[in-house]
Amino acid sequence: MGSNNLIFLENLEWFDESGKELVHRLPETGSGEIKWGAQLTVRESQVGIFFYKGKAIEAFGPGRHTLKTGNIPILTKIASLPWAMTSPLRAEMYFVNMKVFTNLKWGTRDPVAFRDSELGLIRLRAFGIFNLQVVQPVLFVNRMVGTQGIFTTEGVEEYLNRVIVSRFNDYMGETIDSILNLPAKYDELSKGLAGRLREDFKHFGLKLSQLYMNAITPPPEVQKAIDDKSRMNVFDDMNKLMQMKAAMAMEKAAEGETSGEGMGAGLGLMMPAMLAQYFTGQFPNTGGGAPDQGSDPSGGTSACPECSHAIPTDAKFCPQCGHQQLVFQECVHCGKNMAPNARFCSRCGKPVEQKPEARTCANCGAENLGDAKFCGQCGEKYA
Repeated sequence: MGSNNLIFLENLEWFDESGKELVHRLPETGSGEIKWGAQLTVRESQVGIFFYKGKAIEAFGPGRHTLKTGNIPILTKIASLPWAMTSPLRAEMYFVNMKVFTNLKWGTRDPVAFRDSELGLIRLRAFGIFNLQVVQPVLFVNRMVGTQGIFTTEGVEEYLNRVIVSRFNDYMGETIDSILNLPAKYDELSKGLAGRLREDFKHFGLKLSQLYMNAITPPPEVQKAIDDKSRMNVFDDMNKLMQMKAAMAMEKAAEGETSGEGMGAGLGLMMPAMLAQYFTGQFPNTGGGAPDQGSDPSGGTSACPECSHAIPTDAKFCPQCGHQQLVFQECVHCGKNMAPNARFCSRCGKPVEQKPEARTCANCGAENLGDAKFCGQCGEKYA
């Protein structure tokens, strides 16, 4: 796009060749002098957000649109002589990719502290994947993107990973008393953690469609203690454990015999029958499967954030309560949709510029999110 030419009008469009860009700005460097009559082409799965004089003016859906500014070819350049031939009427176009970005990774960079009821204070590592989608493009650009020309999934992953790990630490501290109970609760933990994170993502105009927890691993010494405990639970008494170890030693010796191969083979075949009485009923039949990804039951509708009434996804206002669906600015304290020029929230009364302060742990001095309930470094619960 020639944003500083004298005569020709701009033709604005964007192709996501990498498949990883959330937002792309035109012009890519600085701002431009987009002229009256410039043509904008927005493709399916995209939304174009027009910024004029430093403010978001409108969001355009798929199709071809004509932009209107105060920049007139040739005349604007002549009128801009006091500003070194640079028009003060600056304009930019942000293209937001509305597709679902899948297989984004999250995980603990450093082990988080967890107070286990049986093992005491231990450190855990956790990792998984999540799916992300932009649902409020103007809010996303205003709050997270800022003035960056290109914003990729790698750029947003770093911050969201910190939020996920903090919420994971809080959720673990409230719902799990011991990591010995974890294997049967992965699916439950994933759904509960995703439910808490959706509100955090919503403040940035993002939707967390799915979150999966692949593994939660303690340190090697703790894993060894868990393995020892699980071995003890398999047997009723130490006598059976010793019998099993002796039988395994006999089987191993039989397999290594160079002579008497028939006897070794016979012992190898008899061992399963000899041990069957000790293992009958000890191992319950457990089934596994991938989490149900499900589908969006809403189809072409969404819920109004104010009255929860079902409305079309492309509606700009709720027909039930009149609430504006295109969010330009949202209160970081209570989530109220505010007017673009509002300085105070009409619901909670707090200033728009006032950001939630980070929470410092009194025990170890580590910095956590403002509403964190447990410290990620020492596992101490906030009063």
